[in-house]
Amino acid sequence: MNIKGGFPAKIKLQTKVTQNNEVEEFVFDLFGQVVQMGSTLYIRYKEVQSDGSEVPVTMKITPDSRIQLIRSGEMRLRMKFGYREKIETSYKTPYGMIAITTDTHKLHVSLKDRPFSGIVTIDYSLSMHNEKVGDYNLILEFTT
Repeated sequence: MNIKGGFPAKIKLQTKVTQNNEVEEFVFDLFGQVVQMGSTLYIRYKEVQSDGSEVPVTMKITPDSRIQLIRSGEMRLRMKFGYREKIETSYKTPYGMIAITTDTHKLHVSLKDRPFSGIVTIDYSLSMHNEKVGDYNLILEFTT
């Protein structure tokens, strides 16, 4: 399927956050867009914040099974994931740049053709200044 121009997509995003032995779960049903540029896949959507504002988010999936999660806006975040890899990146806040590290334990991408759809699963730990912030489980399902 040629999706270079992009296709509207229905997206279900599930996130489970474990911090200080407390678990929070979030589920969002969103509409977004899936675009393929070369062999790289981009899944774009807007995350709705508690104050009603929207933050543009892009999930970039490369052929080498690496994923970048890019959140734009005032707080710019570019998290990178590689299976069984620790990857340092930065988080731009109004107070300056903060170094963060993702430690990916599970990373799986499954794509189907008809209809073009997929599931992305990422289990990772997040650290800031060598201190563990928490464990995260992210599952993103999309259908065009």
